[in-house]
Formats: sequence, C-alpha cells, structure tokens
Amino acid sequence: MRHSMRVEPSNTKFNFNSFFQLIKQTKPKYWQLYVGLATGLIATGFQLVVPQFAKNLINSFSKGMNWSLIIGIIAIFIVSAIISAVSGSLLGFFGEDVVQKLRNKIWNKLLRLRISYFDETKSGEMTSRLVNDSTQIKDLLSRSFPSLVTSLFSIVGALVLMLFMDWRMTLIMFIAVPLVMAVMLPISRQARKVGHARQDALAEFSGESDETLSEVRLVKLSNAEEFEIGKGKDEVDKLYRIGLREAIYDSIASPVMMAVMMGLIVGILAYGTSRVVDGTMTIGAMFSFLMYLFQLMGPAATLGQFMTTLAKTSGSTERIQELMLEPEEDFAKGEDVDVDGQTLTMDKVDFAYDKSNQILFDVSFEAKPNTVVAFAGPSGGGKSTIFSLIERYYQPKSGSIKIGDTDIEDVKLEKWRRQIGFVSQDSAIMAGTIRDNLTYGLEGEYSDDRLWEVLKLAYADQFVKEMPEGLDTQVGTRGVKVSGGQRQRLAIARAFLRDPKILMLDEATASLDSESEAMVQKALETLMKNRTTLVIAHRLSTIVDADKIYFIEHGTVSGSGKHSELVKNHELYREYVETQFNQN
Repeated sequence: MRHSMRVEPSNTKFNFNSFFQLIKQTKPKYWQLYVGLATGLIATGFQLVVPQFAKNLINSFSKGMNWSLIIGIIAIFIVSAIISAVSGSLLGFFGEDVVQKLRNKIWNKLLRLRISYFDETKSGEMTSRLVNDSTQIKDLLSRSFPSLVTSLFSIVGALVLMLFMDWRMTLIMFIAVPLVMAVMLPISRQARKVGHARQDALAEFSGESDETLSEVRLVKLSNAEEFEIGKGKDEVDKLYRIGLREAIYDSIASPVMMAVMMGLIVGILAYGTSRVVDGTMTIGAMFSFLMYLFQLMGPAATLGQFMTTLAKTSGSTERIQELMLEPEEDFAKGEDVDVDGQTLTMDKVDFAYDKSNQILFDVSFEAKPNTVVAFAGPSGGGKSTIFSLIERYYQPKSGSIKIGDTDIEDVKLEKWRRQIGFVSQDSAIMAGTIRDNLTYGLEGEYSDDRLWEVLKLAYADQFVKEMPEGLDTQVGTRGVKVSGGQRQRLAIARAFLRDPKILMLDEATASLDSESEAMVQKALETLMKNRTTLVIAHRLSTIVDADKIYFIEHGTVSGSGKHSELVKNHELYREYVETQFNQN
C-alpha cells in the first residue's frame, strides 16, 4: 500500500552550504549572475546620487530654474531604468537556466530511482518536488537574492552619503535597520515553520488528487464522489488554514516595517524642520534626507521579505536534496550477457518488502532455454513478486537468481531488461498513438510494414485498420480509447517487435471476455515459440502444456513437476485445479 512520504519541519537554520551545493550541481551560467548583480549595483548607485542632485536643485531655486540639473536628473533616471532592465533580464535568465537544469536533474533522478521509492511516495509529491520546490529555488536565486544584494548596497550607500551630509541626522537613520531586523526576527522564524508545512501540504494534496483523478472511473463506478469530495475538502481546508497563517506572517512584515519607517519620517521631518529654522541645515539637504529615507523603505522591506523567502526555500532545498540522495538504479554497471540458450535459476531466495512482512521463503526454480515454466497457486502467494525480482525491481534478501553461471545482478541492467518481454493482465499503455506505443522504449526506426507485421502476429491488425488514423490513432490517456482485449494485443505486438529472449506472462488473459481471451491466447502461443517463457497460470491449457509447474503458496514452493505429476502427488494442487478450472 502506498503512503505519503512525510518530512517533518526542521527547526535548524537555512543550510547555505546545502543550498549552494545543490545549485552547483546544475553548473549554472555564473557570468549572468555576476553581470546581473554588477549592473544592478550600478543602477542602485545612480539612484543614490539622485538625492544629491535634488538637494542642489532645490537649493538653487532662489537663483532661478537650473535646467542643466533637471536634464541631468532625468538622464540619470533613464540610464538607471535601462541598466535595471538589463540587470533584471540577466538575473531572470540565470534563474531560468538554473531551474531548467535542476528540473532536468530531478526528472532524470526520478526515472532512475528504484521501484521501492515509487511504492512509498505518491506521484503528486514527486510532481511537487519537480515543479513547486524548483520554482521556489528559482525565485530565491533570480529575485530575492539579487534584491537582497542591491538592498544592502542601497542601505549602506545611502547611510554613508548621509553621514557625509549630516552625522546628526544620519544617527537617527541608523536606528532603522537594527530596529526592523529585531522586529522581523520572530516573524521570520514562524514563517519558516509555515513554509515547511505549506510545502508538505501541497505535496500531499497533489498526491491525493493525482491518485483520485487517475482512478476516476473507479470513483464513479463506486458512487464515491461524495466521499472523495469530503477527502478533497479536508485537504483544501488544511491548505487554507496554512495559507491563513502564511498570509498573516507575510502581511505582518510590511506593516510593521512601514510603521517603523513612518515613525522615522515624522521624527526626521520634525528634527529637520527645526534645523532649517535654526539655519544649520538647508531645505535642500532636508529634502535629500527624506528622499534617502524613502529609498531605504524598499530595501528594508526587501530584507524582511528575504527572511520569509529564505524560510520557504529552506524546505524546498531539503526535499530536493533528500530526493537526490535516494539510491538509484545503475544501468551501466555489469557485464553484457546474452541470455539466449542459458538457463534461468532462482536458488533459495528469501524476500520481504519490509522487515515485518516477508513474502518469499527459500524459493527455488529452474527455467531451461525455450521451455515454458508455469507458476500456479492461490492469490497473494508471491507469484508476481517472483516476476518483480527477475525484472530486478527489487533485490532478494538472501539467495540468488542466475542466468547460466552469472548472477543477474552482475548483468548490465539495461542489457538485461532489453532481453525481457512482459505482458500482464492489465498491460500498461501510454498516451499517444498506436505507433508510439508499439515502438515505446525501442531504439532505431521501424517501417510501417514491420509494424503491421507484428500487429498481424498479435491478431491486432484488423481493429487497427478500422481505426480512423490507423497507426497514428491516439489511444487517449491510459489507453481509454481501446478495449482491454485490444490493449492486450497491442502489448503482445510490442513484445513481438521487442523480440525478447525471456518472455514473462502475468495472467495475461485473466480479465478478458471469452472472445478476446481466445484471440489473445492464440497470439501468446505464437509469441511463446522458441523463447524461455515464464507464465503465471490462468488457463488450464497453459498449465497442461507447460514443461514444468511450480505451485506457490504462502511464499514457498510446495510442489513442482508436470501437470499430471502434480495432480497425482499434490493434494492442494489437485484441489486448486478443480476449483480454479472446474476440472474433476
């Protein structure tokens, strides 16, 4: 059973080393960041000198309009705007480049993870890592971090310039930053916790909704709409409550800083006016100080907002790092082994999906080249698990699986799976055309004649010809536009095209009507010729004709041999045959 992967909110500080290590893996275009920051600082520098020009302009009003100063100020604004646009574009390019490479890395990682990871993690959570968390990191890199740098430069630059103008007035201004930071610290801590909770809740909601919508036919067939609506409402309400908390913390930051800044404005106006009256400060200098104060408001707000963004990104970074540390399949390691003409053996294999629930106990079997080996037994006995181990989705707890004298773990994984064909009772089909599904995962080009040939072998050519666009007909999401029997025959045609050395059939006709079953069975009989075939038995004819049958119950092999031998010597097998196949 699948369950949600929970990550508890961390109370530790933002791990800059972990964050930069993650970014470093994407090999970003650092020149865009450096040039973007440099041009951003230049634009900020231009903005810092504007109050100086304004001071001189105001002080010169008594002598008439100074058009050269006015033109100079306008020119500075225009140049600053152009440089700011260049800076923003470069930083945006940098962020998009990083998020593109990061998403590629996450996507590549996801597709190389072991099946056990997908057993435990909902697809919506993985989508959240791919989309939401990577976007959060991009925003920090391309927006919040550059804004922080330019804001710090703006604050320091303004304070230095004001210090040269009037140290007494500047002393008042120096109170602003530490006061704002002291007020924002507890808010940012709470925002961090809310940021973690939001990412968790989003991932969980995404996972729940993805699973429900992917099985919408089951929902409707079971009249479960109201039940799912209730579940969805609970998830949405949970997100709503977190969103309320997040909105509170986000909204508190700006008003708190604004209140501090407004208090400073009133104080500076009162103090500055008294200085102008005393004649110790010009009115131009006072206006210049007010302009610097307004310039400081934005950067001060940015500092507070950066702490909130940092808190949110911390959770995203942790989750992506955890994903990147998950063990993955190694497709290149091992030998190039041709399995043709070699015996497949499983020797004393134990297996458990988790420590508390062992599935297989001391299982052994042998499949000689070009023979049919059937596995029969009650449902839940471990037959499909044996197939999963052969496909190397999991590794045995103990024992070995060999092809010839080589352990299959020592065979190159890509080479091993390329030589296996698998048809199950509910063969998967991808959204796309029939042509796409036939050639899915195969290298090289295939002519229409070859595709029609394998369709004919699978008794699928007739219904494909009757489709509106033939090979280029869209099958729909999860193959909803083709019937179960048609889907099975397309899977068999794909297996013909793949031309596997080992064929694995997992009750491939179990869920079909009698007419479809007959056609699929004929196609399977053709496909099984001259191949080592492992089949989880459904039809009596498959068992009767098998070269050897292994009866699996409670995760063990309780008997093996030909059909006649087992009927004679294995009481449970005889009962199984009588009940399952109405054979007396």
